[in-house]
Amino acid sequence: MYTRSSSACASEAQNRVMGIFFKARKKADASSEVAPLPEVGSKSLAGVAPHLVPLLSPTAFEAEPYRVLGHLIAQLHTEPGLQVLGISSPSMGDGKTSTAINLAGILAQEHAARVLLLEAELRRPLIAEYLGITHPGAGLAGAILEPTLSFDSVVRHYQPFNFDVVLAGRALASPYDVLKLPRFGALLQEARQHYDYVVVDTPPLLPFADCRVIERWIDGLLVVVAAHQTPRKLLAEALDSTDPTKLVGLVLNKDDHQALRYSHAYYYYARSANGLPKRGRSSR
Repeated sequence: MYTRSSSACASEAQNRVMGIFFKARKKADASSEVAPLPEVGSKSLAGVAPHLVPLLSPTAFEAEPYRVLGHLIAQLHTEPGLQVLGISSPSMGDGKTSTAINLAGILAQEHAARVLLLEAELRRPLIAEYLGITHPGAGLAGAILEPTLSFDSVVRHYQPFNFDVVLAGRALASPYDVLKLPRFGALLQEARQHYDYVVVDTPPLLPFADCRVIERWIDGLLVVVAAHQTPRKLLAEALDSTDPTKLVGLVLNKDDHQALRYSHAYYYYARSANGLPKRGRSSR
C-alpha cells in the first residue's frame, strides 16, 4: 500500500477545498440500489441537530459530498476489506462525530446493508445529543465494565433511519484504561458478526492515546480535518501517530467557500501494475 509522508498529507489537506483524499485498496463495484429515504417531516427527526444535513435533507446539495464518501467506502468494502472503519481527527472540533453519523446514515441507504454506529469517544460523547436521544443507557462503557451486559442490550435501532447505534454511555475521565480491556475487542468482534459496516466514532488522535488502542481492532481509519482551522503541524503530528497501514484517507471539512461552487475533486491513491504509486481523480 502506498503511503505519503505526513507533511505531504497536511500540505494537500490545507490547499484543497472539500476534498476527500483516499488511498484505495482493492476496489469493487458498489451496489447502485439504495433503501427508501425517510420522510423529512417525521416527528422522530425533531431532535436531530440541524447540521446533520444528509439525515434531515438527503437530497440537498450539501449532502452530496457525504454520498460520494459513502460510495468510496462501499467500494473498499471487500473481503477482506473495510468492515470496521474508525473516524477520527487531529483534535476536538474538526467535525469527526458529525462525519461518523452522516456516513452511517448514507451507508444505511445501501440496499440490505446492516450498519452500526458505535461511539468509542468516551471522554466527550456527543452522538446522543446530535441525534436527539434523551436516554443513552449503559452504552459502550457499561458493556465493557459490566461483562454481564450483553452486546444486544446496548444496541438500539435508530428510527426512521436504517442503522443501529451503540452510544458511549457515561463519560469517563480515563477511557484509555477501559478501551484497552479485552472486553472492548470482544464487543467489536461480535459487531463484525452482525453488521456489514461498523462506523466507529473514535477519540481525537491528539493529545490522548485512546485512539491508538482502538486502532488494533479496526480495519481502517478516516481522518477528518477542519478547513482553515486545523494547523498543518498538528495534522502532521496526528498522522505520524497513526498506523500507516490503517490510514484510509483524509476528509476536508467545514469549507464554506466550496459551497459556492458545484465542483468537487476526489482523490484516491493506489498501486499501478508495476507497483509504483499512481493518483486518480474524479470530478463533479
